[in-house]
Amino acid sequence: MNITLNRDPAEVEERLTVRELLEREGVAGEGVVVAVNGDVIRRDQWAGQELSAGDEVDLVHAVAGGSVEDDLVIGGERFSSRLFLGTGKYPDTTSMKEALDRSGTEMVTVAIRYMDLGAGGGSVLEEIDLSRYRLLPNTAGATDVEGAVKMARLAREATGTEWIKLEVIGDGPTLWPDTAATVEATRVLVDEGFVVLPYTSPDLVAAVRLEEAGAATVMPLGSPIGSGAGMVDWASIQRIAERISVPVVVDAGVGAASDAALAMEAGADAVLVNTAIALADDPPRMARAMRLGVEAGRLSYLAGRMPKTAASPSSPVSGVPVGGG
Repeated sequence: MNITLNRDPAEVEERLTVRELLEREGVAGEGVVVAVNGDVIRRDQWAGQELSAGDEVDLVHAVAGGSVEDDLVIGGERFSSRLFLGTGKYPDTTSMKEALDRSGTEMVTVAIRYMDLGAGGGSVLEEIDLSRYRLLPNTAGATDVEGAVKMARLAREATGTEWIKLEVIGDGPTLWPDTAATVEATRVLVDEGFVVLPYTSPDLVAAVRLEEAGAATVMPLGSPIGSGAGMVDWASIQRIAERISVPVVVDAGVGAASDAALAMEAGADAVLVNTAIALADDPPRMARAMRLGVEAGRLSYLAGRMPKTAASPSSPVSGVPVGGG
């Protein structure tokens, strides 16, 4: 039968599964995203998902570096920017919109809240150009699985997107995520067709469990939400980036462009920033700085840093003139 494989015609056997197609093409399962007719197929469904005549199949490498142009791939979608922005805490909508523009971002997060029926006012969605930005509603404020799932469902209805930034807070004072509840909520939402980007602690085992649950990314914190404390445990971010195959997005705690660069140098695929930009004296200028920090960190990571060694002279030591009597 005939299908379309990565935009090219291909003839394959009848009753071929996604996994068999990957094996036929010699494509390793790790770091690969598969979409059939535009729908992302989870890894645990590959063996049972049979292809039909006329199907359009996309095979995308979701690894560090993405495409030849170094695009980032999440949930089958490509992003040229590796900086994502939040929309809260800005002094006004004008500075928010200018910051989004200066950052070069292609994805922005919004929170879902009950309407204040007596206050009036519109939705933040009225201020966001949805032709430019991928919308990523979040479940900020959820403290258990039931609450997070409910907020995600409401967000899907309110925004029309199945993408969700999953947050389940386990400790109020520190806003530290409840990793067990986050893994459970991820499983529920993935089964319901959501593209789940979960916020989590910088814990390697939690990251592995989230990937196994079908998360489209893993989003470990650099330091507590809104703290601006920077990359307190960059080594844990590095371990996560080296171990899992879905993109790693550092979320929370970034305070300056240097923090964003360090996150990227540690191997993160992207950085999500809100407070550091929104509360800066000049949010648009800080947004530009974060953009440059992310780009510099990514280039540094791809270039490969020199090994850390003892002191070593940059210039030859032989032939140095010496004084005489």
